[in-house]
This record gives sequence, C-alpha cells and structure tokens, in this order.
Amino acid sequence: MTETLYALMRRGPAWVPTEIHLITTRQGAEHARLNLLSDDPGWFHRMCKDYGLSGIEFGGDSIHVLKDAKGEELTDIRTPEDNECAADAITEMVRRFTRDESALLQVSIAGGRKTMGFYLGYALSLFGRPQDRMSHVLVSAPFESHPQFYYPTPRERVIHTDDKHQLALDCRDAEVTLADIPFVSLRHGLPKEFLDGASRFSAVVHAAKIALAPPQLVIDPSDRSIVAAGLRFKLPPAELALLAAFARALINGEAALPAPPKHAKDSGWAQRYLHERRIIAGPMGDLDAAERALRQGMDGDYFSTLLSKLRKRLKCALGPAAVPYLIDDGRCRPRRYRLAIAVDAIRFTPSQEPPA
Repeated sequence: MTETLYALMRRGPAWVPTEIHLITTRQGAEHARLNLLSDDPGWFHRMCKDYGLSGIEFGGDSIHVLKDAKGEELTDIRTPEDNECAADAITEMVRRFTRDESALLQVSIAGGRKTMGFYLGYALSLFGRPQDRMSHVLVSAPFESHPQFYYPTPRERVIHTDDKHQLALDCRDAEVTLADIPFVSLRHGLPKEFLDGASRFSAVVHAAKIALAPPQLVIDPSDRSIVAAGLRFKLPPAELALLAAFARALINGEAALPAPPKHAKDSGWAQRYLHERRIIAGPMGDLDAAERALRQGMDGDYFSTLLSKLRKRLKCALGPAAVPYLIDDGRCRPRRYRLAIAVDAIRFTPSQEPPA
C-alpha cells in the first residue's frame, strides 16, 4: 500500500488520495495494523511525516477483512466457496465506492492473492467510470517483496537482503513505478438495480453478458410480463399491449408504423391495440373503459402518452440496456415507429389468441 501511495505522490501530476481502503484477509489485516498503523514502526504514519502528507483517512476501519459464507474472517482464499465470497465482497465494495459521482477511484491490484487482484480488476470493469483508474506498482530488485521495505525514504535507511549474504541496502535507492492498466467499462450496460443495490459477482457478470449480447424479447401476455436483456419484469396491461402490438407487427413483416394523427381518430390503431389488450385481459377481463375510450379510434395524444409510459417503464427496469427495446421513431419526419430488433429475437409465450 505504501509503495502505491509513494508512486501516486511522485508521478506527474501528483495525486494524493483523501481515503485509503485495504481489502485483505485476517492475517493481512493484522500485518497492516501492526506494521502500518501502530506507534512503532507505523510505516504509514512515518511516510506521511517524511513527505508532508496530511488529510489522508486511513485507520482500522479502513481495513476490510474478507469473510466466508458463515461470516467468519478468512485467513486465506483456498476453496471455491472462499473465492465466491471474496468476489462478492470485492464487487460490492467497488459498487459502493463508485456510487459517489464526485469521487475518483484509484484501484491498485498490487499485493494479495492473484484471485483478489483479478476480482478487483473485474469489479472495476463492471462498475468503473471514466474518471476511475487501475494500476499495479513495480518495485526494483532487490527491494521487491522485501519484508522490511515499505517505500523509498528521503533519508538513508539501511535494510539487509534476506539471504545468507545479508547485503546492506539503502531504501533511498529503490525505484517504484506505477503502471497504469487500461480497462473496459461495462457500467453503461448494467441495469439500474445492479448499480443501486448489492448483488453477487456472478449475477453482475451475467447481467453484463446479457447487455452485450444481441437483444432478445419474450412477451408473456398471461403473466403480463416480458423478458428483456435477460431480466423478467411485469408491465401494466396498457404499456404491455403497445409493446406487443409493435412486436406483432415485426413478426408479421409489417413496415414501420405511422402514429395516429394528432387531432383525428385512427380506427386501425385502435383495433391493433385492443387486439393485444384482449389477449392480455383474457376471457374474463374487463376492457370496458379502454373500449369506450377507443370506440371511435386512437388519436395521437393517446398514442404518445402510451409510448412515453412504456419507454419510462423500460428505462426504469433496464437502465441503459433498455435502448434496443425502446420503440424507435426513425428520427426523421414523418415519424414512423418500429421495434428495432431482429424478428427472430422476439417470441410470445404461451401462444395465445384473443377471445372471439
């Protein structure tokens, strides 16, 4: 940790964090507490004094110990279950830190088990934003991995090689380099629920895969739900019927559809929409209100209100992943609307026809 802090401080432009958080095992936490935070040797405090660093929040509460499925602190990461718990904890910590839009997260994958570094880097790819950074710190030999080396000191400090020769080394001579590691951010493709609430590592990875995969839409009228971007959620009958109407038009090979006229009634649109409402309602459904409202046809205001509500529902459920499922308006006049996904990516389940 001190090597990374030194490298950040010395590179141009210099960058000094306001908080430091350490993710580790129980043994690593004890090592950090005794060597970095104790009165003696207290290498974190020594470094701050040596280089005039102030305002960095780092204490016992900043050391986060990984736990197993029973809530016991992990001494090591050996089993598949331990790996799963570590992945979930690291993912949640990165998600939580990246919720602060004003913060810049500088993630260092140095130290610890290789699996921990992998999960930390993967979590940053899942949740990282443009301002966030990932790095690894490189320390010149023979200081690298030396148990008594913490950072290049501004004054002479002698340590000895950990071998039979016991050669004297001056910590001032160590070279510490920060290697930036580019990463691809997948945050934009995650549904809002993963950004706002805790989720398991495997679930977030699955959501990212779905978001990057070609869109698939399943409409279940009997359950009043859809599956989009790998997520199942319900829609109100009115909005579901509009989505189903556009899906049915695509399956039937129809071209993009014009909206109903703004100040006139369109009987064709009313029939198209009510066809789907009847399927959703089923034989016992009460559609008196909708049928009365559309007795003379559907006008542009009715259509625009439905479309706005549908788009809002999809964006709320899917976040950025909603884009392929939003009804496309062609972006030119006159507006012509369609569901802009492949026809073989849509299916209705179960197969159902409206009552006679």
